[in-house]
Amino acid sequence: MKEFALKYGCNPNQKPAKIYMHDGSELPIEILSGRPGYINFLDAFNSWQLVKELKAATGLCAVTSFKHVSPTSAAVGIVLPEKLKKACFVDDIPDLDDSPLACAYARARGTDRMCSFGDWVALSDECDATTAKLIQREVSDGVIAPGYTEEALAILKTKRKGSYNIVKIDPDFVPDAQERKQVFGITFEQGRNNFKIDETLLENIVTKNKDLPESAKRDLVIALITLKYTQSNSVCFAYDGQAIGVGAGQQSRIHCTRLAGGKADTWFLRQHEKVLNLPFRAEIGRPTRDNVIDGYVNQNEEDVCAEGNWQKYFTSQPAPLTNAEKRTYLDAIRGVSLGSDAFFPFDDNIQRAYASGVDYVAEPGGSIRDDAVIDCCDRHNMVMAFTGMRLFHH
Repeated sequence: MKEFALKYGCNPNQKPAKIYMHDGSELPIEILSGRPGYINFLDAFNSWQLVKELKAATGLCAVTSFKHVSPTSAAVGIVLPEKLKKACFVDDIPDLDDSPLACAYARARGTDRMCSFGDWVALSDECDATTAKLIQREVSDGVIAPGYTEEALAILKTKRKGSYNIVKIDPDFVPDAQERKQVFGITFEQGRNNFKIDETLLENIVTKNKDLPESAKRDLVIALITLKYTQSNSVCFAYDGQAIGVGAGQQSRIHCTRLAGGKADTWFLRQHEKVLNLPFRAEIGRPTRDNVIDGYVNQNEEDVCAEGNWQKYFTSQPAPLTNAEKRTYLDAIRGVSLGSDAFFPFDDNIQRAYASGVDYVAEPGGSIRDDAVIDCCDRHNMVMAFTGMRLFHH
């Protein structure tokens, strides 16, 4: 297949639309089901690069959940603790631990479940039946993987009455070294960002504390690779083998850090005993539960515990999760890693990161205020490495 006609581009008025190879060669994909759209393919090809690179860097299978050309999370195949299984709504899968890919999917899809609603999924490895069963029951636009077992493909083809987008990609495909795009009829060309991200980037530790454990190195690599495919400016919090908060596309870096930190806090608080034991009515589905949990944790527009509201969701009125309870819970958490796609211009980013449990930081360095940022890390006994490499993505 040398080209694939799309229904439309980013919006229904943008026609005609298609994907094809610049040199006229065959596309490196097979469409096994559905008819992916323009934004679907943007998500598919960006997300595939992320998981392929993440597996190469860690040696572990990897999964990412994408929405509007940025990852909501990315994770590697590590068995989930029981509390996290419950928080991710996968505690009912008896054979989950036997599939590293399914574990990676459960982590990636369960990190920011509100933002992952209607996502695109990328799998680094052949999709197995357990992973397919998890994908099958979530609201999702499509999946890309290097292959699918016969059972997994049959499961996925039942999704959306047979119209679910399933894409198989050639794992050996190597793209052209130059990439191009047009804006306002003007062609931009640049070399692809082939910069390799691994633990060697973390050798230039600039803080007094230089104790960087292997788990933190892994999580910092996960954060940096996630940022490489996140719309800039961007900051990523990572913990226990997964990205737990991504702040994407903000003009100010402190807003990136606040956004990512808030998502990381919500991820941790989803595992609070009060949240895990919310008395949901049996008929309340997972997407609604996600919205209600977010409201319960963050006191959003609707007070879900209030009289007249709680009856819609719960069998009994739950006690609110107080600010004091949240702060006590979050203050007990340490060991979080943080990556930034460009330098921190002010130490307010470090202050905000520390409040969400960050002890390890990787950023390019190069700000005229580097000394103030390093000093702030030292006051909190944090470890910070200067990578020397910016990771803007637009």
